[in-house]
Amino acid sequence: MVDLTRARPLMAASTFFHVHLVSDATGETLTAVLKAAISQFDKVSAIEHIYALVRSPAQLDRALVEIEASPGLVMYTLAKPDMRRRLEVACSQLQVPAISVLDPALAAFAGFLGLEQSMKPGAQHSLDDDYFKRIDALDYTLAHDDGQFGWDLDTADVILLGPSRTSKTPTCMYLANRGIRAANIPLVPGAELPAQLFEARRPLIVGLYASPTRLLQIRKTRIDNIGSSSETTYLSEEAVRREVVDAKRLYERNGWPAIDVSRRSVEETAASIITELSARRHAAGANA
Repeated sequence: MVDLTRARPLMAASTFFHVHLVSDATGETLTAVLKAAISQFDKVSAIEHIYALVRSPAQLDRALVEIEASPGLVMYTLAKPDMRRRLEVACSQLQVPAISVLDPALAAFAGFLGLEQSMKPGAQHSLDDDYFKRIDALDYTLAHDDGQFGWDLDTADVILLGPSRTSKTPTCMYLANRGIRAANIPLVPGAELPAQLFEARRPLIVGLYASPTRLLQIRKTRIDNIGSSSETTYLSEEAVRREVVDAKRLYERNGWPAIDVSRRSVEETAASIITELSARRHAAGANA
């Protein structure tokens, strides 16, 4: 592995830089790590070069040609020692930093468990129970989007409520990708909520809301994008303010946890929900 303290630094005025993501699997892990790391630096953007399913010397050589053509940071997840060594030597010769992003975690796991790594490429993406759980969750979430199929809400893991444009659907899709069956129900002024919602005992029910100012901003952008110009209470400041107040009162009245999504990303909202769901499950297990 290249000594990062000796790697060639970027020009101080650089705004864009090249990042090469080399993986023997899908590259999702590298993409997530890159996103988390780059978010800590202002006014810089990564030009991503992704090389997925790199499992032969020929595939690696093709990646190395592009790395040489556009030098930059190299991040990799390669399980086979010979492939790792080949990449590290080449990067050392090119004087570009090469980072194995999983090494610290794998070393800690191996030490704690007293076990050796399997060195199996793409092991995290095998067709195991977790994979089929995610597929089932995605199917469920798609079928229960925007208040559909309310008759079996008690089979959900999570039910999200909220006024229009509070990121219910994208949050549910994110949760489904984590294997969590998530349904969402819009809060529409004058419309009754399904009786099954109040009868559900298994799911974690979470209310989403945003500041009226933020909701108006998002809704106006939405209307502009679809080219609609009709007058509607959907964009009435007074009506939107009432929607938010009514939503918060509904959540409080039923004892449902509520999340203000005004300045939260979908990932941050989902993380809060997952934490709440985990605590709920632990409590249920302890009382069983």
